[in-house]
This record gives sequence, structure tokens and C-alpha cells, in this order.
Amino acid sequence: MKLGIVQFPGSNCDHDCLHVVRSVLQVEADLIWHEATQVAGYDALVLPGGFSYGDYLRSGSIARFSPVMRAVTDFAEAGGLVLGICNGFQILTEAGLLPGALLRNSALEFRCGWVHLRVESTASPFMASYGHGQVLRMPVAHGDGNYVADPDVLSRMRDNGQVTLRYCDAEGNVTPTANPNGSVDNIAGVCNESGNVFALMPHPERCAEPELGGVDGLGIWQAMVLALTSAPLRV
Repeated sequence: MKLGIVQFPGSNCDHDCLHVVRSVLQVEADLIWHEATQVAGYDALVLPGGFSYGDYLRSGSIARFSPVMRAVTDFAEAGGLVLGICNGFQILTEAGLLPGALLRNSALEFRCGWVHLRVESTASPFMASYGHGQVLRMPVAHGDGNYVADPDVLSRMRDNGQVTLRYCDAEGNVTPTANPNGSVDNIAGVCNESGNVFALMPHPERCAEPELGGVDGLGIWQAMVLALTSAPLRV
């Protein structure tokens, strides 16, 4: 099993993800430069957080044209698992691999700190380690995490179990004050209809070891590896 972690100019969580995969999960992984044109030999792909080039126009709007994104799109359309984190979430929406878009935080301020999340759906292979309604604690660090979607699209996403995580308080109550960025319906993470492409604004790689202050993010990585072990796919 081998995971590929895509590096864009400005990525700053690529080595964090690499550490979790290699050192915590004990799984082989490589960094893939954004100019690569193929991803053959990888079982899953990760688009990490950071500040991809061209973010001054709109986060992810230029990075989605990187050569590697054609390969990522083909990989996803063939059923390969793709995880996007923070800037990776933004790039996946810009590339049309996930519905909706990420805009500037409603307060027009960068948000950095720990938030609580409620698990709304475990339909995605990435969420199999959690229970429906479970409250998680993860860190966020973003200035463009305000998720928006067409109302009709959002309604279908709810019906299909694509709304995976929502911001909440420590007791699991979804409230406006628990929303760090103004995202519609407090949405923090979504998946595509097939469930093989999943992204979230919080950083699961930053809470996968006790030394970092929590391990609630580890379940996402473990579930992904378990899904690959059960039904590995190489494109």
C-alpha cells in the first residue's frame, strides 16, 4: 500500500501528512510535485493544507489547473480515495470534484484554534471509525473556510449523506457561535456522491498523536487505510 501526498507551491502541511502516514500509520508514502502528470502506483491521494499559488485570486482557483490535477481527477473518477484538507478542500471544490465553494471567512479574519465537530454521516470510507453524532475536537487554521453551496445542491447533499461534519459546541449542539467561518449550515466537511472523495477544513493530521493535544483526527487516516486494505485500488 502506498499513499501519494500532492505538493503545491505554498503547501505547508505536506510533511505533517507524510509524518502521520509513515510514522503513525506505518504506511508507505511519497510526496508528489504539482507538475507531475500521472499518479500511477498509488492507492490513495492526499491534498494537504497550506497556501497554494494564486490564492490571492481565490483559494485553489489556480492550483486546480496544475498538471497533477488532471491525474487526480482521473484517479477519483476511477474510484480512487482522495482526501483534501483545508487548502486541499478548496482545490477539490475548484476542480469540481466536490460540490460547493470556499469563500473568505465571514468575519474576514484568519481563524486558528481548536473547534468541535459533529459527525453527520459515516457513509464515506474516511468516516468508518466514528459513530453518527459523535463529537470530535480538531484544530483549524484558515482564512477562506466559508463553505457555500446552491440550496438545491445542499438539499441533495444532506439527503445523500454527503454532509459529513458540522461545527458544533462541546456538547454537540450546532450553533452560530460554534461556527468559526460562517459556513452554510455549519458545514466543516463533505464528500462526493460516491464517497471516495472527502475533504474537511479542520486538520486531522494535527491531532493524530497525543503529543499534539488530541487524537480525534487519527480515525480519518485509519479508516482510509482500512478501506484500502479491504479493497485496494491502484490506478
